Amino acid sequence: MIQLVSPAIDHEGRLPRKYTEEGQGARKNLSPPLEWYNVPEGTRSLALVVQDIDAPDPEGPIVPWTCWVVVNIPPTLKKLPEGFSGKEEETGGDYTGIKEGNNDHKVPGWRGPKLPSHGHRFEFKLFALDEELSLGNKVTKEKLLEAIEGHVLGEAVLMCKF
Repeated sequence: MIQLVSPAIDHEGRLPRKYTEEGQGARKNLSPPLEWYNVPEGTRSLALVVQDIDAPDPEGPIVPWTCWVVVNIPPTLKKLPEGFSGKEEETGGDYTGIKEGNNDHKVPGWRGPKLPSHGHRFEFKLFALDEELSLGNKVTKEKLLEAIEGHVLGEAVLMCKF
């Protein structure tokens, strides 16, 4: 069974400040490091969706807020390094074909949370897919979830709180 972990975040633990808009200077809005294991046989690509599942407010109606969408991660890769978002081309090698989709700020890449209240749960969900995705230039969570229907070989979840 596929597993998703982060050397910087314990499952059900806290999301460190540097991965949020509340971090300091250059140490803010970094995408967290992620690692995965036991990718199912036949996987052609991986996709990642990160969302605040308690948005907009734990007391109000829940509408998950998308923080990060990443598609076409080669199954040969075992991780995304810290601060990867926005640097696919720089990182090069196996990372070059990876595409970051738009978050709910309508911009591509990781956008860490800045919350009116803390205690929100963040869900990192990794999908193992039996195909590579062609979602055009503007990738969104909605487009991704529609495209992967019937193509998911496995999924893993990492939860944390902020």
